Amino acid sequence: MNQHQPRRVTRGLCLCLLLFSPFTASVGAEPLASELAGDWSLQLESGLPAWMSVQERDGQPLVYLRLYVGSAGPYQKVEQSDGRLKFAIKKNKNAKSTTTVDVGMVDGKLDGLILRQSPDGSIQRERFTGKKIPPMPAVAPDLSNVRFGHPIAVFNGKDLTGWTVHEPAKKNGWSVEDGVLKNTTPKTDFSATGDYANLKTEAVFEDFWLHIEFLVETQRNSGIYLRGMYEAQVVDRDSRMQGLQGVGAIFGMIEPAFNAGKPGGQWQSYDITLVDRHVTVVLNGEKVIDNQPVTGPTAGAVHTHPTEPGPIYLQGDHTNVSYRDIYLAPVMKDE
Repeated sequence: MNQHQPRRVTRGLCLCLLLFSPFTASVGAEPLASELAGDWSLQLESGLPAWMSVQERDGQPLVYLRLYVGSAGPYQKVEQSDGRLKFAIKKNKNAKSTTTVDVGMVDGKLDGLILRQSPDGSIQRERFTGKKIPPMPAVAPDLSNVRFGHPIAVFNGKDLTGWTVHEPAKKNGWSVEDGVLKNTTPKTDFSATGDYANLKTEAVFEDFWLHIEFLVETQRNSGIYLRGMYEAQVVDRDSRMQGLQGVGAIFGMIEPAFNAGKPGGQWQSYDITLVDRHVTVVLNGEKVIDNQPVTGPTAGAVHTHPTEPGPIYLQGDHTNVSYRDIYLAPVMKDE
């Protein structure tokens, strides 16, 4: 993935909209509505994937709002009134258009409105609601007690059976050649999402172990989304994107313990375990993330509810990339 700012990261491609609301402390400040507090998978009228977390810290609201594409916060001048939060957001400091968000609870249900005002004064309105996400498990899962099913081939090495482009209106750069799943595009930079389509499995999955191999050239990138939510970064070892942005990272969320990547143009392997919203990443045989919690969907996610199944999702709107040997073993549930 390329650069955005989902917490302490700068990135320009699949941007996330991250809102940190530092309310001015005051005596007798209105308490945060308890029904509003927590994490939410949002349902926008447009169908745009979105996620929100409403918290309270030191008596003041702390809000995160992530949309599929947008500019990054933090944003100031957030108002709280009658149990609702209201704030303005802009894509960048020079943006002439203004977007405001108003969210609260009505009859026990999330009720939100996004107002987008263009420079000509016209206003677009989009309502949204949301599903409450259960709290993160208090402790990490004991992986020694987790049973996995027999691995299945997610990619048959022959054709695109079982896969579909996520954006049918975009160009399809995906093909299969000599047992390799290839994405071919003319794009070479890390700019915003382009004209070519991302690819996802038709099947959806719950928790699993995933093996996937990838080849990316020097200063090129892609990404592998677990259940369509959490992006495992795909870049070369010496990419300008390192740490939270580098190979082995859950992009912008969890930094690998060290860089176990290979130079551009060499095949690399991921073995990734996702159980109870905790992820373990083994890159080229080296464990770089060890059973760490993922607190929310990464930027560019197409699925935002962690208790519901989602696809394996590959970025194709970036640069050329190749994948092969994709296997998945689902977690077996007790009868």
